[in-house]
Amino acid sequence: MTEAEMRIQQPAAHEVVDETEVYHDLLPLDGAHIIELGCGAAAHTRAIAESGRPASTLACEVDTVQHEKNLAITDLPTVTFSHAGAQAIPAKDGSTDIVMMFKSLHHVPMEAMDDAIQEIRRVLRPGGLAYISEPVYAGDFNEVLRLFHDERAVREAAFNAVRRAVEQGALELEEQRFFNTLNHFKDFADFERGIIGVTHTDHQLSPELLQTVRDKFEGFMGPQGAHFAMPIRVDLLRRPV
Repeated sequence: MTEAEMRIQQPAAHEVVDETEVYHDLLPLDGAHIIELGCGAAAHTRAIAESGRPASTLACEVDTVQHEKNLAITDLPTVTFSHAGAQAIPAKDGSTDIVMMFKSLHHVPMEAMDDAIQEIRRVLRPGGLAYISEPVYAGDFNEVLRLFHDERAVREAAFNAVRRAVEQGALELEEQRFFNTLNHFKDFADFERGIIGVTHTDHQLSPELLQTVRDKFEGFMGPQGAHFAMPIRVDLLRRPV
């Protein structure tokens, strides 16, 4: 696949899968040295480490509050947590087999996205892989989110940063995958804690806007809570040999 064939979305992609299945299928994790950028609450970090496949993981998070929480994790001996952003990765040139970003490239400041991609290339060994998953700007969950946090511009910027790297030959595009992951919230309070109340972004909602968001969210509520199929794109990239 060439840069001319890269797609930001694939509307016909309806399959709902656990993303764990996707990266275990795409990536040679056995014995790998991994860097995860924007690890958040370390859910993927834990799942990957507990699989027993990688040799090591450097899990980076720029949000100070979340990083402090991650430092309290003591049961993942192959994982090292670092307070760092994607545009300044604390690793040596060519030292890493796999770099992973789960829905975090669009959180990098737009003016630093190209630097982040170049940093990924720098730390990858020749032939090493970058797995970058990003939410597609579509779907019911996006309809709720964009009422108070419209990410169209930053998601497009993240895609364009990857495309530029491919066009310029810094990275080669191996494959794109499009699928849906399931987001579940038992009620609006659960959504408010997990999405509006994140520490990496300061969401300030007026009472009127909060009510608008609540009304939109509750339109998706059922007896078992609210379920959203979130469309995801994975760009699998390789550092040229």
